Amino acid sequence: MAIRLCGFFILVAASIQDCDGVLRFASYYQDHMVLQKSPERAVVWGYGSEGAQVKFTLSGQYQQKISQATVTNGTWRVTLDPVEAGGPYNVTAAVQNITAVLTDVLFGDIWLCGGQSNMLFEVSQIFNASEELKRAAHYPHVRTFMATLAQSKTEQTDLIGVQIPWSVPPLYLSGFSAVCWLFGRDLYDKLQYPIGLVESCWGGTPIEPWCSPRVLQHCGLLQEPGGGPKVNSVLWNAMIHPLLNMTIKGAIWYQGEANTNYHQEKYNCSFPAMIDDWRMAFHQGSGGQTALDFPFGFVQLSTCEKKSKSDAYPNIRWHQTADTGFVPNPRMQKTFMAVAMDLPDENSPYGSIHPRDKQDVAFRLSLGARAVAYGEQDVAFRGPFPSQILSTPKYLKINYDQKVSVTPSENIFEINCSESESPWDPKAHWVPAPIMQWGLTTVQLSTSVCSPTEQVAALRYAWRNWPCDFKACPIYSASKILPAPPFIANRTPAKVINEL
Repeated sequence: MAIRLCGFFILVAASIQDCDGVLRFASYYQDHMVLQKSPERAVVWGYGSEGAQVKFTLSGQYQQKISQATVTNGTWRVTLDPVEAGGPYNVTAAVQNITAVLTDVLFGDIWLCGGQSNMLFEVSQIFNASEELKRAAHYPHVRTFMATLAQSKTEQTDLIGVQIPWSVPPLYLSGFSAVCWLFGRDLYDKLQYPIGLVESCWGGTPIEPWCSPRVLQHCGLLQEPGGGPKVNSVLWNAMIHPLLNMTIKGAIWYQGEANTNYHQEKYNCSFPAMIDDWRMAFHQGSGGQTALDFPFGFVQLSTCEKKSKSDAYPNIRWHQTADTGFVPNPRMQKTFMAVAMDLPDENSPYGSIHPRDKQDVAFRLSLGARAVAYGEQDVAFRGPFPSQILSTPKYLKINYDQKVSVTPSENIFEINCSESESPWDPKAHWVPAPIMQWGLTTVQLSTSVCSPTEQVAALRYAWRNWPCDFKACPIYSASKILPAPPFIANRTPAKVINEL
């Protein structure tokens, strides 16, 4: 960004106080950036002397637009007319003989990337990192930006700092989010127009610091003892709230590990409520330009401990879908999910909680985005999920919502046997239900482990921290690309355990 009087140091944004009253753009408006394309209207804002009239110009090869804005309470703001994908453009703000200029600005789709360490996980750390970085030079229209890790007790208007300025790859890409980059690259391959990626995440953080007080109150989440980036709302205040004025296309999210042992039972409230709240806040902050139901994708938790018997990871995976098992669903509309429990990495030098295969994660996310965000027809983006589960004295028959590819397993399915009609206890004893046979859309399970006086009270699939080896879960889509997500279901009086 070519600022005449108040510049940015690379990797660190100037604070508001550093150049109070001097004409400049807000921290995340820089050279090489991407602004949201039509049909939405991009919002541009910045700082200046109180009452000054700012002349704003967008100039490019084919058009030039001029707008006026008045500095009020130290800031000015312009909402552009819709601009089609493409560029480059120059963006100029001027007050008399003082100008601030952004160069090489493109118009495309802006995606926000948030979460904890698996979203923070860098391109330099993934499998085939050197090849991926070389390949990045072929994607000059996929631009990247990263907010500095920062906390605040109050909602901030602008970012406290910029870790990676808007950049043309491969510049700074080695330290950028791998999932975010690969997702954007995959989208570009399909869309063939500019993609802007905004990374704002912090490793080891639960969801609570990313939530506004509205969400915390709605879900009854009180502050636990402690400090740092786990304090309620401190990352919402410093790393999300400052971005609300920016018009965006959508968001992706990779988080949940830190909630396996922190307010785990509340995640089925906090995560859907956070999505709703972000949507409302970005819509209002952009003056209605960001869609009120903007598409939101997320990664269902991968794996951590191979021999763990804890239900913590499967519980969070279930809660990530608002206890439904799949998305979109009535509670989580216009969302999409990448199942990742079949992508473990036992030998990851960064710990098994950080699998290095982020390519498959991003590709699965991009399939969801193509279907949900862009309305592409006939794009398979969800793995098989039961449409009906029928119980007989000797077996269970699962009818799936699509054709399946099946590998035999003795223990990936588990059942709970009960002699009573009393409500099912989720902490009850579970026993394996081997796969007996299967068809195009069906799987049949043995229930012989239950005694003649017992019935199957509940069924669950892949309900463990580390359910299978790499790309080796028993149930996939017919193409063998999309794994079936985990699920848990209990008996209903009609002996249909679950009908969706």
